Amino acid sequence: MREDTRSRIQEVALRLFTEQGYEATSLREIAEELGVTKAALYYHFKTKDDIVASLVDTRLTEIEELLAWFRSRPKTPETRRELVERYAAMLRGTKHLGVARFLERNQTAMRDHPTLSKIRERMMELTNEMSEPGATPVERISRSMALFALHAGKWLLKEGELSDDEVYKASLEVSRRLLEP
Repeated sequence: MREDTRSRIQEVALRLFTEQGYEATSLREIAEELGVTKAALYYHFKTKDDIVASLVDTRLTEIEELLAWFRSRPKTPETRRELVERYAAMLRGTKHLGVARFLERNQTAMRDHPTLSKIRERMMELTNEMSEPGATPVERISRSMALFALHAGKWLLKEGELSDDEVYKASLEVSRRLLEP
């Protein structure tokens, strides 16, 4: 039951933060939307930052696990392909899109959030790990872009133009092509 309440708080907060803006949304509004007291909300999250951290902590953990997995493997074309496929599956399997929309609409407020800084650092580590030291600049940039292409498909196409599955497949194909220029 406790996890249900936490999840409901996260869902409502994410929606309000996205619709109204992080800074314009209060804990009182979140509690009212949920039909609970502020005290009940405080039991799970003391601050709005705690809610944001809970939303992005899962993503950070997933990236760190993927990075550890990749570091334990040889840097081969097959391993890079598997990395991209695992990353793509990870993006599909989490609340990633909702959190990404929230972050996009609240860039100023979230720019210096400590958990988001860690995610940026881990993503940079991951993209750096994708190439061996002697890789050409074209190889390094192309391999790094393979990960970011998985994000871009969702943002570059018009809403409703393609199904989520079609966007996923197209983005994954572009990513695979970028891996080995």
